[in-house]
Amino acid sequence: MTAFTDKTILMDEDGIRRALTRIAHEIVEKNKGMEDLVLVGIRTRGVPLAERIAGEIERIEGVRPPVGILDITLYRDDLSLLSYQPVVRATQIPVDIQGKTIVLTDDVLFTGRTIRAALDALIDMGRPYIIQLAVLVDRGHRELPIRADYVGKNVPTSARESVSVKLCELDAVDQVMLREVVEG
Repeated sequence: MTAFTDKTILMDEDGIRRALTRIAHEIVEKNKGMEDLVLVGIRTRGVPLAERIAGEIERIEGVRPPVGILDITLYRDDLSLLSYQPVVRATQIPVDIQGKTIVLTDDVLFTGRTIRAALDALIDMGRPYIIQLAVLVDRGHRELPIRADYVGKNVPTSARESVSVKLCELDAVDQVMLREVVEG
């Protein structure tokens, strides 16, 4: 069985808030405003991050962009390898994504496989004008040619390390922790 030991706190509540504020400013600047902008959070922790970024954009621009929820369960390339019965939850995107600027949001960018699945799911819903990627943490180790447009923090990691994101909406605390894999 694989276990983890906590190693280092990479971001605390203030660090996460500052990173998301910066990402919101970068999104507005890169897109020259927020016309046709839609934030889409990948379940689970991408959703509250998208909501927080939308709140920051509303504070900056005075208008809140729509926020959607994307469930990628059926698009995963490891679905046949899972020993448990996966739980599929609803995808909820409040607007038609055709021709829109989509900012796909997730907590950690690692191999790129989650983002590939999310891109497949989005494309099945329509043809956005552009899809951009915002992540709280980019830890490297890509297996696919995917990169984020907006990154809260770049954290080079080893194969024996893991990045754990906790958000108060789900975990009662805001924290990003570097953890080490301990074989046991």
